Amino acid sequence: MRSLILISILGLAALTSAGPAIRSSYVGPENGTLVIVGGGAAGDAIFERIIDLAGGPDAPIVTIPTAEGSESYDDDAASAGTFRRLGAKNVTVLHTYDPAVADTEEFAAPLRDAKAVWFGGGRQWRLVDAYANTLSETLFHEVLSRNGVIGGSSAGASIQGSFLARGDTANNQILVGDHQEGFGFVQNTAVDQHVLVRNRQFDMFDILKARPELLGISIDEATAFIVSKNDAEVFGPSYVIVYDGGFWSREGSDLKNLPDSSSIFYFLKDGDKYDLGTRKVVV
Repeated sequence: MRSLILISILGLAALTSAGPAIRSSYVGPENGTLVIVGGGAAGDAIFERIIDLAGGPDAPIVTIPTAEGSESYDDDAASAGTFRRLGAKNVTVLHTYDPAVADTEEFAAPLRDAKAVWFGGGRQWRLVDAYANTLSETLFHEVLSRNGVIGGSSAGASIQGSFLARGDTANNQILVGDHQEGFGFVQNTAVDQHVLVRNRQFDMFDILKARPELLGISIDEATAFIVSKNDAEVFGPSYVIVYDGGFWSREGSDLKNLPDSSSIFYFLKDGDKYDLGTRKVVV
């Protein structure tokens, strides 16, 4: 089904008020799966993985282009065309900039049956302004409760953390900005993206200086961090950088001269697994 829902920001009044989403007892979602992509041109394998996790080609998928900031969107927006090209048969583009609209049953209806939601790139604060504390945000979390999938790239990656990295409306170089709360699909965590391509590997420390209790995860382009409960795995050709105050290396660290825990990180590659609860690499 080719469906596009672009609701007028003036046309609907709020029918339902949504409170804060219920948080999981795990760091990641108790049910369902997150596919957190570091931006760039995500390969077909990532989208195919989402389709598979959602239940196959007939699974309803909703894509959300709001972070991009355009005046309007067509029915291929936010990778909807890619999902269809790869065989998905029931893809809906859902967009508004108005939280009053996002809080209505009429707008949010496609999320009731969705098995996957994909957030496109842009500026992550736009997703907060449009959907935070609305019925739509509550239904994002319910997709996971039904063992569905939440995915996103670039801004759509950062929004999945509990702390919103680069959430300032002025520019994307302010790490701790005027929007600091993400949707919290993964808790006690800040997620950055485009990390190696844009030489952002040291930027996470701006966040951790202000919020040292957080786990920092920075993901490079075309690469995903796939999360369920406390289990996380790298999927893709580049790297995920972990900032947990520790260090890990395949060759050990006994002979290395390492910086202190406030300024250290390490890399994980395709197939590497990480326990979000213990903050340890699974070997």
